[in-house]
Amino acid sequence: MKTSTEIDSIVLRTSWDRSLELVAEAGFDCWDFSLFSMGVYDWGKNERVLRGSPLEVRKTALPFAEKMRKKGETLGIRCNQSHAPFPVFCAPIRELLPLALECTAEAGGEICVIHPDNYAPPEENGKMYRELLPLAKKLGVKIAAENMWNWDDEKICAAPAACSDGPSFKAHLDIVDDPFLVACVDVGHAEMKGVGTDAPKMIRELGPRVKALHLHDNDKWHDLHLLPFSRDIDFEAVVRALKDIGYDGVFTLESSLRAAMEDIGSSDAAEGVKAMFRATRRLADMFEAL
Repeated sequence: MKTSTEIDSIVLRTSWDRSLELVAEAGFDCWDFSLFSMGVYDWGKNERVLRGSPLEVRKTALPFAEKMRKKGETLGIRCNQSHAPFPVFCAPIRELLPLALECTAEAGGEICVIHPDNYAPPEENGKMYRELLPLAKKLGVKIAAENMWNWDDEKICAAPAACSDGPSFKAHLDIVDDPFLVACVDVGHAEMKGVGTDAPKMIRELGPRVKALHLHDNDKWHDLHLLPFSRDIDFEAVVRALKDIGYDGVFTLESSLRAAMEDIGSSDAAEGVKAMFRATRRLADMFEAL
């Protein structure tokens, strides 16, 4: 079982090149290409904000993605998947999704995680995914929808959103009905109070459609993106469910470097990434032992 991690939180504390070096040195097999700086969203103004990232325009984004692929190859690691910018209800962000697919292919990734619109029904989100599928197929990159959540200020907990439980997730996949649209189960999102499910249940309901993961821990209430085994999620049950469905993807971590450094009480980024690897490898070893 191969292991991977998002690199966005590592890049923010180091650099793009150094992030891949730390991922390789820690022992990961793969890396998750975080494309968030392609379109940073200002939640207060409901607009895309430009911050000088090479990913912001196609002219520089594709050469940069190729550079990252080559860097990874020299280090002995590959890009297994990417994460497109969000939220897609913001039109300027949504317009970046084709470029996100192109960058994924240029980096060597096989899957691009694209959030559904939290507030849209399967019909509307399905239309978005169908519009992207011709390009995805041309590039050989599968699109993975992800289970989302909203927030209920009155109940002070998560609330249903697009793909937030098994039936909603299956409805989104069914309405498109194409093998190039698969499922990325975000374990932390599935375990939040208020969404009406849990990660093992969702995994079993989706079955072999699960081709990607976002692994992180929380207090089963908030979306904290902590290291697995540091809080309350039952990862033995999660791994058992993945084994039961014959999961054949990569174990990809989506915990933050900051959380890892806090967990081990260190200000050293390299030590934090090593802690991220240990937690992910522990999950992969649990899977292999079943």
